Amino acid sequence: MTVPRLGNPNLGLGVGLRTAHFPYILEHHPNVDWFEIISENFMDSGGRPRFVLEQIAERYSVVMHGVSLSIGSTDPLNLEYLSKLKALAKIVNARWISDHLCWTGVAGLNAHDLLPIPFNEQSLLHVVERVRTVQDFLERPLVLENPSSYVTFADSTMSEWEFISRMAEQTGCGLLLDVNNVYVSSVNHDFDPVEYIRLVPHKRVVQFHLAGHTDCRTHLIDTHDNHVTDPVWELYRLAHKLTGGASTLLEWDAKIPPFPVVHAEVLKARQYMTAALAPPTIPSRFEPAAAADAVSNPLSFIMPEVQGSDAGPARIY
Repeated sequence: MTVPRLGNPNLGLGVGLRTAHFPYILEHHPNVDWFEIISENFMDSGGRPRFVLEQIAERYSVVMHGVSLSIGSTDPLNLEYLSKLKALAKIVNARWISDHLCWTGVAGLNAHDLLPIPFNEQSLLHVVERVRTVQDFLERPLVLENPSSYVTFADSTMSEWEFISRMAEQTGCGLLLDVNNVYVSSVNHDFDPVEYIRLVPHKRVVQFHLAGHTDCRTHLIDTHDNHVTDPVWELYRLAHKLTGGASTLLEWDAKIPPFPVVHAEVLKARQYMTAALAPPTIPSRFEPAAAADAVSNPLSFIMPEVQGSDAGPARIY
């Protein structure tokens, strides 16, 4: 087994904090191990949202997860944004701060989406320099997540897992391994998800994400609106074994069910925390389902749910 790195403990099984669940959490104080918040939802908010968050932070461990750091953008880093991020982390005693390996805008405009970067030497150098700057500013290691993606750059010269491995090695940052995103991207880009899980630097995996996705026949979309699928659970089994276990969180951001349903879903992870690894059942190639119409644009597909979610204008999958 590999001991979790960066001095971070295994927090257990957590749930993404969503406003729809505020009343239930405050009334019942459910036996959940920890919560992850969307950083942008609370950085500029006061009143009831901040009050609820502070109440929860008194009882539970809290981790901050952002969607607007834009670590891959060519725009200068937003120091005002980073200052607010750092201040919020202090208020809620955040165990760590995470975001995505992506860019979210350019020329001062926010696309409100997690846009992919090319995996080559030039972009690696760019990202490494920015990660180092952010970590110096925050005075703590940054944890970065592999987002799902829907296009491949012609000028990419390395795999995603090689890119994030080299990034982590050169910066000392942590990794948030989103197992669902690995599977979604493997289908969309026709690579082996098992190889991905086996070749990432396991000692730097601080956290896992699990979520549901939508099957659109020609591709998968990371919609966070349903239960975790069996292939994703099997990938999680492998990831848990190879890393020795890390804090595991379930994301459910659209068509949000009652809190007990969400909590019960993440508790299924216990079934896959076994030392003995079952024979892989994850297909190396995606076979389209017979039902459902193809969807041409992932963003337009999920936008109605995004606009109606609790996460506000910056919330993306």
